[in-house]
Parts: sequence; C-alpha cells; structure tokens
Amino acid sequence: MALFRNVKDSLSRVLAIRPGVCYGQNYSTAATATPFYQSADDKTAFRYAFGVLSRQFSSQTPPAAAVQMNLIRQLRERTSAPIKDVKDSLVQCNWDIEAAQTDLRKRGKASAMKKAGRIATEGFLALAQNEGKAAVIELNCETDFVARNEIFQYLALTLAKQALLVENGSQLVSGVHPVGLESLEELKFNLEHPKISGDTTVHNAITEVAAMMGENVRLRRGFVMSAPSPGVLSTYLHTSPQPGLGRIAGLLSLEIEDGNSPLDALQRVGSELAVHLVAAKPLFLTKESVSSDALENEREILKSQ
Repeated sequence: MALFRNVKDSLSRVLAIRPGVCYGQNYSTAATATPFYQSADDKTAFRYAFGVLSRQFSSQTPPAAAVQMNLIRQLRERTSAPIKDVKDSLVQCNWDIEAAQTDLRKRGKASAMKKAGRIATEGFLALAQNEGKAAVIELNCETDFVARNEIFQYLALTLAKQALLVENGSQLVSGVHPVGLESLEELKFNLEHPKISGDTTVHNAITEVAAMMGENVRLRRGFVMSAPSPGVLSTYLHTSPQPGLGRIAGLLSLEIEDGNSPLDALQRVGSELAVHLVAAKPLFLTKESVSSDALENEREILKSQ
C-alpha cells in the first residue's frame, strides 16, 4: 500500500508542475517540465507508474483466442508455411493477416537463401511432352515428406512444361540435349496454383516454394529429346505418384525407315522398350559408344571369373 501511495503522490506532483500534453490516439499524458523528486523512492515510483500508464493506453489488445486460431488457420492455408512462422508473423503484424502474409514472403525468401547450401537428394523427375519433343527435369528437395507435397509436385510439372519452351538451336536436331538451367530459371511464366499464383520467374518460384516448405529446393538438371523425322518418341516413368512424375524416367526415340509403318504399333513397341530401359539401366546406347575404360574393366572381371 505504501508503494501505491508513493506512486500516486509522485505522479501528482509531477503532473501538477504544468498541464500535460495529449499525444494523439494513444492518450498518453506527459509533463512538459523537468520533474523534481524528493527522494529516490519517489523517482522509482514515478517510473513504475508512468510505465504502467503507457502500457495501458498505448498497447493494442490482442484478439480473442478463437479469433487468433482462425487467423492462424487461414494464413496457414494460404501459405503452407510452418505454424510457428505463421503465428510469429501475425503477432509481429498485430494480427493483420494481409501484412503477415507479406511478412512471411519476405522472411521466407531470406530463410530460403540460408538453406540453399544444404544437401537435397529427394524429389522427382517431371516429364512433359508434345508431338516433337519431350522434356524431363529433376527437382530436388531434402525430404520425401516435401516431395509428396502437392505444391512441390505442381512446381515440378510446371517446370517440365516450361523446359519445352526454352529455345535451343541444338534441339532442332534429333537426339538428347541438356536444358540450359540459366535460361530456364530466367524464364517468365504465370503460376495458377491457389497458394502460389501470379507472374514470376522460374528462379523466384523455386525460391518461394523453398520458403513455404522450409527446405532447400533445387533445380538440378534437365534434358530435352527431339523426335526424328519421321519417327516417334516413347517415355516411361517408374514409381509415379501422378501422371508426369516419377523416380526414374526412360525416354527413347524410334526412327522410321519405311514411311508406311503404323505409328500406333511403333508407339507400343517404344513404350515397352522404355520400360526395359528403366529395368536394365544400360550405360551405353550402342557398341560404338562404349568407352575403352569400361571395356577393359569388363574384360578384367571376365578374366577373374
């Protein structure tokens, strides 16, 4: 009781020196003259009282617990960010969901850059194909849990489709050609997913998904196969969670020497051969492409047997 009496008396003496000033909407009152204190206890009591008053008048009352949980749920559904990050952003932005969403995107890109050096060995191969070309890209992440996420899979499929659009003079010749990752990452396109939408670049899309997933997401490589003319392209995806995605991909082209050959039959043969490619895992396509080192190694194995 003595403490509160000191608080009241000290505050009264200070505010009685000169009329105070009202600072806008916070309704905080402050003396305009230098206060005097009769003792150290008066000084301490004044600081305590003024601190309490400042907190009472200046701070905003947080919403009710039910409202908080609803905002956390909404922002989590919008962004798929970790629940801890969602709550931290909402608290930081005084529970303004739009400001918190912007804050999450800013913080997410920074955290994605920090994770860029971590090893990413999980993920999927994504395949896209049109009449003349087939493109396959490898998108990596750190865990199988993220690889099964619908946003990660959507991004992989979208990047495969974009790889078909990268112009490369070598792709006009039949055969397999690597995709220039720098050209692909600079490509602008429109995302149409409920949680990641709008015009962006491939690089920014990967960064944004990495921020949402909380893991390193990396576009490792890509290849484009051009069909011979006349000829057909055949593909096969092994361990495929949905069309266009797989853990192993087999691609091959069949060149037609006789223009009267039925394309449907050739396509079925090509599909069967693509399955065998995945099963056999051949190292070379023809006898002429076998390296001398590989040939000598096989000879040594046969001699030892």
